[in-house]
Amino acid sequence: MPATKITKSSTMQEVLDAYPSAQRALFRKYHIGGCHSCGYEPTDVPETVAAKHNITDMDEVLTFIEEAEQIDKRIQATPADAAAAMKSATPPRLIDVRTPMEWEMAKIPGAQLITEELSYEIMSWPKDTPMVFYCHHGQRSMDAAAYFTGHGFSNVKSMTGGIDAWSVSIDPSVPRYEAMRDLNTGRPMLRPLRSVVSEAEGCMNP
Repeated sequence: MPATKITKSSTMQEVLDAYPSAQRALFRKYHIGGCHSCGYEPTDVPETVAAKHNITDMDEVLTFIEEAEQIDKRIQATPADAAAAMKSATPPRLIDVRTPMEWEMAKIPGAQLITEELSYEIMSWPKDTPMVFYCHHGQRSMDAAAYFTGHGFSNVKSMTGGIDAWSVSIDPSVPRYEAMRDLNTGRPMLRPLRSVVSEAEGCMNP
C-alpha cells in the first residue's frame, strides 16, 4: 500500500507519486491526460480534473486508481520468469510492442512484432491464452498488457525491464541499444549501447 492516502483533494502529483500506474489507468478508462485538451497540471486536484470530464463519482475514480495499481503489479513478470515460462509445457506467446526500427536492431528469438493485424488477431484468441509483452525498458509493454487485460484476457504479463533487461540477465547475444534523436533532423534513431559506453569512457573504437 502507498504511504500517502489519496483523496479527491490530493494534488495530481501526489496521486501519481502514490500510484505510478494512475496516469495510464486514467487515460485508459476516462481519457484523462491523453492530450493537451484533456491534460492536467501537477497542482490540479482529482475533483477538479474529474469535473472537466463530467465525472461526478469521485469514490469510483479513486477506487479505480487503487485497483489499477494492483492490476499493474499482478501483470508484471521478470525476464527470468518469462524465460522459465518459455521453456514450460505451455509457453506463452511472446509479443514485441516496439517499433519496426527497434525490431530490426534487436529481437528475442520466438517473438512476434505487434502489428495492427496481429492486434485484431489476438482479440480472437481464447481469453486464457498466455502472453508476455515486452518493449525496450518495460513501459510500452505495460500499456499493451493493461489494454488486453482490460479486454478480458486473464493470462497476460509485461516483462519488467524489457528487452534491455533480457539482454543483461538472460541472453547477452541480443544487442543492447539506445533510442535518441538525430541532432540535425530531429528524427528518431538508434545506436548500439556499446558505442554509448565507449564514448562515455573516452575510448572510441578505431
